[in-house]
Formats: sequence, structure tokens, C-alpha cells
Amino acid sequence: MPWKPLKNICILTGILFLSSCGLNYIYNETVTINDSKWYKDEVAHFELMINDSISNQNFYLTLRNTTDYRFSNLFIFMTTHFPNGNITRDTIECLLADQSGRWLGKGWGNVKENQILLKSGLRFPLTGKYEFYIQQAMRTDTLEGIERVGLIIEKAN
Repeated sequence: MPWKPLKNICILTGILFLSSCGLNYIYNETVTINDSKWYKDEVAHFELMINDSISNQNFYLTLRNTTDYRFSNLFIFMTTHFPNGNITRDTIECLLADQSGRWLGKGWGNVKENQILLKSGLRFPLTGKYEFYIQQAMRTDTLEGIERVGLIIEKAN
């Protein structure tokens, strides 16, 4: 019966390891794109409360695409509403494939996940409610092959 304590230790270690993943996340949300067709007027909306305007954060965009997506990049509009009513709008290019056409990101088969660093060491200037709106900005009305879009904000080390 010496294997039983070893088995329990392995299980406990695994649980601790898995529970420690993502502890630095302040925000991690995704929006599913219906039928993997992202229409030009469809906007992903993210809302979060920021209570810390002193610490540095890393800010990521997450994308899940299929290999049926016909472009190597994706342009998005990101609109930010600040707690004081100010609004900013940025155009961001996300590379999803390299110059040779090899898909970037992680995943097997025809689905790829990308986590794209937008800003490292970001400090939110104000505490309060922030809203982020993400809209595809490609020159086509319907993008096929984009399954999800999301935001991750984590504490910077």
C-alpha cells in the first residue's frame, strides 16, 4: 500500500498547480461570435470595475479563429469608455498567420487561440467602471472563421 500516499500527494500537487494558474488575472472574459461569422456592426462589450490605479497591469486581446479564416491578420476598433466619461478609439492590427501562411497561436486541428499583448505595464489612470467595445474593422461586412474575442487583464510582475 505505499502507492496510496504517493497517489494522494500527486493529486494534491496537481490541484495546487491548477489552482495557481491565472491567479494574477484581474479580468478574463470572452464573447462568442455566433456561427463564427463576425458582422461589421456586431460589437463585443466588456465591462469591469478598477479599484487600483497604482499597480501595473498587462492587457491582452484573445482571439480564437479557425483555419477557414481567409486573412492572415485582423484589424479591430477598440473603444474605451473611462469612468470620467472620456472615450478613446484605437485601430489595432492582430497578426494571425506569418508571412508563409503558417497560423500563429496555440491549438490543434483547425482552431487556433491567440493571446496578443496590447500593452504591458499599463496603469489605469482612474478607479471606477471601464467599458471596452471591440468591433471588427476589416473591409468586409462578414468575417467568417472568428469564433471568439476576449480581454485579459493581469497584474504585471
